[in-house]
Amino acid sequence: MLRLKLKQAGMEEKPEDFIKKTFISAFYMTTGLVVALFLVLAKLEVLKGIMFFIIPVVFVIMFFYMLKLPELRISKKEKEISGEIIFAGRFIIIELESGVPLYNAMVNVSKNFRIIGQYFKEITDKVDLGTSMEDALNEAVEFVPSNDLRKILWQIINSIRTGSNIAKSLYSVMDQVTKDQVNEVNKYGKTLNPLAMFYMIVAVILPSLGVTMLIILSSFIKFQLSLTILIALACFLGFVQFMFISMVKFSRPPIEF
Repeated sequence: MLRLKLKQAGMEEKPEDFIKKTFISAFYMTTGLVVALFLVLAKLEVLKGIMFFIIPVVFVIMFFYMLKLPELRISKKEKEISGEIIFAGRFIIIELESGVPLYNAMVNVSKNFRIIGQYFKEITDKVDLGTSMEDALNEAVEFVPSNDLRKILWQIINSIRTGSNIAKSLYSVMDQVTKDQVNEVNKYGKTLNPLAMFYMIVAVILPSLGVTMLIILSSFIKFQLSLTILIALACFLGFVQFMFISMVKFSRPPIEF
């Protein structure tokens, strides 16, 4: 499936070249990480021996992590398409109901929508080169990274084959896509409450009360609370807040109504 994933991700590479590139990148990243750890832990004799066992583990983790790059790009493209899918689908329906031919409607979509327009431009370019509309749509369905856009293209193909009204056929697909996106928004709204509670506890309550209690306890147990420890705590809290913001941003559905 790697060849298909590379095509869907927009990466014009052969699977063999991509694996070779990933292997070399993982080797360089592992080498850099191991050198950094060796310099930090140079004085700890015990950990020097352990590092020889850690190196292959780190390399394998890096390799398979970087091997997931096409899937990450596919996910990103799918989110970008989801932000335009409803507007593009309604645009096609309006164009077709106005008497505009399917080819011209696709050309207009490619000019008015930045993300989805790229896929429709590929279809119209293939038609201009002599490929039939049905064959061009079939090729696009295989490599489109979004299930919603794939549903629209499949509906257009079925309408061409059966000779039915394309605009009316697209109505049901667009209704289903709209309902799915509304469900995603509702699901996202429900997950915000526990996330907000987690943020209040970890990023607001624990830092203020925790540092205060730590200062008080350090005076009783004669523990020296140095500036380095406080800076380390501040960096840790900053990292936690960054991870929280990234998690909320990542889980947010890319939908605009």
